[in-house]
Amino acid sequence: MEGNKEYQEKDEKTLSVSDYLKIVNQGLKGFGAKIIGEVSEIKFGPTGHAYFSLKDEKDKSVINCIIWKSRYQLYGIELKEGLKIIASGSPEIYPPSGRFSFVAEVVEYAGEGKLKKEYEKLKKKLFEEGFFAKERKRPIPAYSQKIGVITSLKGAVIADFSNNLGKFGFKVKIIDSRVEGQTAVSDLLSAIRIFKKEDIEVLVIMRGGGSLESMLAFNNELLVREVANFPAPVIAAIGHHKDVSLVGLTADLAVSTPSIAATALTDSWKQAILFLERYERDVVDSYEGVLNSARNFINRLVEIIRGYCDSIFDKYKEIENKLKVSLGGFQNVLLNVKINLRDSIIKSFSGFKAVLFRTVKQLEYVEKVVNSHNPERQLMLGYSIARCDGKIIRQVEDTEIGKEINLRVMDGTIISKVKNINKKI
Repeated sequence: MEGNKEYQEKDEKTLSVSDYLKIVNQGLKGFGAKIIGEVSEIKFGPTGHAYFSLKDEKDKSVINCIIWKSRYQLYGIELKEGLKIIASGSPEIYPPSGRFSFVAEVVEYAGEGKLKKEYEKLKKKLFEEGFFAKERKRPIPAYSQKIGVITSLKGAVIADFSNNLGKFGFKVKIIDSRVEGQTAVSDLLSAIRIFKKEDIEVLVIMRGGGSLESMLAFNNELLVREVANFPAPVIAAIGHHKDVSLVGLTADLAVSTPSIAATALTDSWKQAILFLERYERDVVDSYEGVLNSARNFINRLVEIIRGYCDSIFDKYKEIENKLKVSLGGFQNVLLNVKINLRDSIIKSFSGFKAVLFRTVKQLEYVEKVVNSHNPERQLMLGYSIARCDGKIIRQVEDTEIGKEINLRVMDGTIISKVKNINKKI
């Protein structure tokens, strides 16, 4: 009584039933828990909600439970009397009836034996529908860059994946999701549906290994169907080799670790680098081969040109010798004419002396001109005959820097190269 009196003194506000139940239900949310029991008195309402009781095996204690239709369909569990389950949720008083119920947010099978049995049952069903068939699996795109990742950011999984991804310009989008147990189903489904609207080339779903109970979400039928119908190829790095999840069997590529998932994405890029290196070596080798062929071809051309040049020089020497012989004969003729004319002058009449004298002078002048134009005489005087490309150089335009020049002097030929040209202004 004293306690009630004290309460009344502290709070004199009067609440409606509705307001009071709101306060109570708010407080009851703090009593959320996972409870295990045997299903009894199962029935479904007109809207599809499931109403059932959970009974304790030890002392037959009973608690009324409810799971809404959307949550019930999410986990793919068929509630039957006698089925042992684990329900996760919190208690609540339903205002219209004042009924106290445990509102289950998550339901899952209890006991590893039952989990394995249901796992094999669903596995067989999906196998018969062709979800695991090799012909439906899509290859991972080569040189992909836009990657979607679904995993928990709390563990070491994402670090292992990132450390092995390398620097190939990947654009990675990550959605943080629960990956542990049955409660992860809604997160995983939501993440997949978000990525369906994103522009990605590959989806990667990752988590570490674990027990059959911890892997429950990845053996969910709805999740398997979402993975199978995802628009882009899916890589599943779920558990290890011994942890074969149904999502892993359905995915286009199943690997045992996040590191291997990263390798699957980088392999085509690494192969491309190796290909480019081999191609580079092939190009260099081919280029060297072409250079060698060109060098040999040029050498052959040089030999041919040298042969033509030698032929031209030989022809020149032949002509030069003939010219020398002709000039020598002409000099002899002139000498003979000169002697004859001198004799004629002596023998001729004095009237012709002047005429003959002028004629002699003219012949002497011609002789000087001929001698002055004799190539041999010019060479003996220190002059030379310069030729470039077989032609006599008369002006600077007849040659250019870098060209070879043949200088004919008195006792041979000098071959030189033009380093500079000074043109007379």
